[in-house]
Amino acid sequence: MKRRGLLQALVAPALVAPHLARAAAPVGLTDILGRRVSLARPARRIILLQARHILAVALLHPDPVSLLVGWGDDLRRMNPPDYAAVRARFPQAEAIPVIGRGLATGFLIESIMQSRPDLVVFSRALLRLLGDGMADQLAAFGIPSVVIDFFEDPMANTRPSMAVLGQALGAPERAAQFDSFYAGQLDAISARLQGLPTARPKVLIHAHAGGTPCCASPGQGAFNTMIRFAGGHNIGADLLPGATGDLSLEHVITQDPRIYVATGGPYAGRGGISLGAGVTAEGALREFADVIRRDHLESLSAIRQGRAHAIWHGFNDTPAHVLMLQALARWFHPERCGDLDPAATMAALNDRFLSIPMQGTHWVDLPAGAL
Repeated sequence: MKRRGLLQALVAPALVAPHLARAAAPVGLTDILGRRVSLARPARRIILLQARHILAVALLHPDPVSLLVGWGDDLRRMNPPDYAAVRARFPQAEAIPVIGRGLATGFLIESIMQSRPDLVVFSRALLRLLGDGMADQLAAFGIPSVVIDFFEDPMANTRPSMAVLGQALGAPERAAQFDSFYAGQLDAISARLQGLPTARPKVLIHAHAGGTPCCASPGQGAFNTMIRFAGGHNIGADLLPGATGDLSLEHVITQDPRIYVATGGPYAGRGGISLGAGVTAEGALREFADVIRRDHLESLSAIRQGRAHAIWHGFNDTPAHVLMLQALARWFHPERCGDLDPAATMAALNDRFLSIPMQGTHWVDLPAGAL
């Protein structure tokens, strides 16, 4: 054997061995609720009780679908375009069993057990709905679970949630790389908003615009936290004590917010603004203008003067919400944040991390005089 070939033969096992050892080694982690969880090895038979979190797993793994033995029906039922994007990239997604559709807790546990998972992933919101004791019930049957959160308090829980997933998958280095990227994007916003005056521009976030009577709005809670981080004053938070509620058209017109932001999603043919996978900017803008007219919002100065925008509502339950934060900061404070480029950030996410790329149109700007 030639000297170079001999060296390669000797070195190759040394390079592979640490990866193999990590793939077989026990895993200990602490989830976002402070629960200590032990896995015999990195998880390879996972149930995502909310299928939408496949996009979070896709930030960490080149073939996230291969890890799943079950998932919820939320993606297929509530967001067909995103489900189609997953299936286009990984056709085997069609064969993943749906877990727990319409089942009471006892039958849900039985359904989970039949899939023989080595890990069940709850969101904090879903576990609260099902009952906190469900994780303990699974543990009693020898099925470990972790709790993550990108929805109830994403600004606090996204980074630890991604760390939990990274540890559970045996990919802590990958999770650390994403954490560095994510933190850097937040820091870019914070640096530009240093010294921001106490008086912030008034903002209306018109949630699910066109799909419900005007005007659904976030109140207190996660969306308000993100609005504040981006340097805005949410007029909904002044009146609504809960996470969401309704503002009257008269109140909105009286407040005349400086920035108007509608949210949209997989609403084709349902009266809302289509945004997300498979959507063109031209189609989204056409529906956006229709919603403004139908809800009688043309008199708002934000609409007339080019400070009206629409954004994908799905950013409220994904680590990719960093794109929304950049877009909001740019819209709220163009003089400080006009150089932020969420499109470039999305391209970097797709190139460096996402094995299921984000495609389509996730935000649009309504030009002055468009109506």
